[in-house]
Amino acid sequence: HADEPGDNIYNGAIDNATGVAGILEIAEQFAKLGKPKRSVLFLAVTLEESGLLGSKYYVAHPVVPLDKTVAVINLDALAPIGKARDITVVGKGSSQLEDVLKSVLDSQQRTAVGEENTAAGYYFRSDHFNFAKAGVPALYAKGGSDLVEGGTAAGKAASDEYGKRYHQPSDEMHAGWKLDGVVQDLQALYGVGNALAGGDTWPNWYAGNPFKAARDRMMQAKPAAAPAK
Repeated sequence: HADEPGDNIYNGAIDNATGVAGILEIAEQFAKLGKPKRSVLFLAVTLEESGLLGSKYYVAHPVVPLDKTVAVINLDALAPIGKARDITVVGKGSSQLEDVLKSVLDSQQRTAVGEENTAAGYYFRSDHFNFAKAGVPALYAKGGSDLVEGGTAAGKAASDEYGKRYHQPSDEMHAGWKLDGVVQDLQALYGVGNALAGGDTWPNWYAGNPFKAARDRMMQAKPAAAPAK
């Protein structure tokens, strides 16, 4: 912002350079291991802050039809604050993707927890939401709050500290970043994606979820597979 005095460059180092870097890291891992059983599509969509417009456009004009899209895994800002004993699942209790995540977290000796402030409606404010409204199961998970070094007190302190830099010029990279927790989170989300890409399951929304009806209609309308010859 040229009219602001001092440092007026909004670097967006955590929000959302970390998320974009995470997408690229996971894509590179898939590329190294060769072509999976199912296709994997990586999207870096634009204009989230202006009303989720990039993801809204994609859902209206998908490269892969939504009834052939198994799931969406959303990466947003990642927390460079060190390893955590947990991971936050925004909108926890939504879909069977959380069952897949649990099996990955078990191998990391971690647990999934819901976001602390559900009233803020974070599940409805990130790009996966447009997919969810259309019926595609979506998982939105990010760094935990119970840090290995310092516990929940340290996690809250780190969250409060970043709150002062959120959407400010001070959201920039610095030497104090601890990336081992980011790596662990990316490994967890990659694990979910890899399990889905290498399998043949179709996780659905949990019973009672408001998006389940749209998914059920979508799957019922799919044409039957041609008989084997």
